[in-house]
Formats: sequence, C-alpha cells, structure tokens
Amino acid sequence: MKKIFVIIFCSFFFIGTAISQEINQTNEKGERVGVWKKYYKNDRIRYEGQFKNGKEVGVFKFYSAADSEFPIAIKTFDIASDIVQVQFFTIKGLLESEGEMIGKDRIGKWHYYHKDGKNKMIEENYENGQLNGEYKIFYTNGKLTKLAHYKNGLLEGNSKKYSQEGVLIEDLNYVKNILNGFAAFYEMNGNLKQKGVYEDDLKVGVWEFYTDGELTSSKEIVVTPIEED
Repeated sequence: MKKIFVIIFCSFFFIGTAISQEINQTNEKGERVGVWKKYYKNDRIRYEGQFKNGKEVGVFKFYSAADSEFPIAIKTFDIASDIVQVQFFTIKGLLESEGEMIGKDRIGKWHYYHKDGKNKMIEENYENGQLNGEYKIFYTNGKLTKLAHYKNGLLEGNSKKYSQEGVLIEDLNYVKNILNGFAAFYEMNGNLKQKGVYEDDLKVGVWEFYTDGELTSSKEIVVTPIEED
C-alpha cells in the first residue's frame, strides 16, 4: 500500500512541476531563457521553442494564424553554430521545402517538393543567399525536366530542358541571365527543329530550320544596331 502511495505521490509531483513551469522568462541580463511561446491576437500559437542566454537552441515550431494543427515552419538551432536547419510546410502539414540558413540567407543545397510533400520538384544551391551552381527541376515521376547553372543569382552557362520521357527539347546558353551563344530546339521525338546563335537575347547570324530532322531552310538574321542620341 505504501509503494502505491509513493508512486501516486511522485506522479502528481512531476505533473504539478510540469504544469507550474514558467515560460517566457529572461535572465538578469534581460536575455531570453527557457521555454518561450508567443501567440497571435486570435490566441492561436505563433511559435514555441527554447532559448539559452538569448540564443535559440533546439527545435522551434512556427504556426499560421489561421490554423495551428500543423507547424508551417520548423527551425533547428545549434548553439555552437550560426547554421539553422529549416523546413517549410503547407498548412496541412505537407513538406514544401528544406535546407540551411544563416540569418536570412539560404546556403548550400535546398530541396523543394511537389504537392504530395514527398517527390522532389526543385534542387538548387545557394552561396550567401544567392543561387550558385546547378539548378534542377524534376517531373513528378522523378525525371529531370531542366538542368541550368547559376552564378551570383543569375543564369550562367548551359541550360537544358527535357520531356517527361527524358528527350532533350531545348539546349541554350546564358551569360549573366541573357541568352548568348549556341542554341538548339528539338521536337518531342528528339528530332532537331532549329538551331543557331543568340547574342544579347537576340537571334543572330545563320539559323537553320528542320523538318523530321532534315534541314529544310536557313535564314541569316542581321541585327541593326540602335543609334543612341
């Protein structure tokens, strides 16, 4: 009987301690410590997480003012690093995107997902908050639809588009987000449709046109310079 009493007493003690735990506290320096929770004006929870000496640690969950059943963002903080693991969700709790951030800047590889929250839709790379390196878009079947390259947030170098069956349908080249260099367009069956050269987003020189993969005509395009006043 005494053992049962002790167990019951301990259970109520721990429950009471948990209930009485204070939140939204600060230390003597005015820094946030312990568990913090904030609410919208409609009393729905806005975020919850834990601070240590004014710095976020561990998992923080953020919610929509319209629905607090699922978090719309989860951020995981490491007290020893400025890098934060971030996940964004739909209001229904499906994963939209995930990656790493430092402050407000995205860094490294980021993934974005189709509406099912499972199949990858976009894969991109960031440096100091700007797109850099490979940029990929995928169909829902997982096959590649586009492969491009970025430098300092702008399209740079080769860019290709593919059909759902993996057939190349577009082959372009960019310099600072502007079409420059060789370009080719293909039919859905892979036959060449037209090819030529771009210069500052304009077709220039000789362009060749094909039907069923056979050359049928060509046209020389001359760009007239615009005279400045």
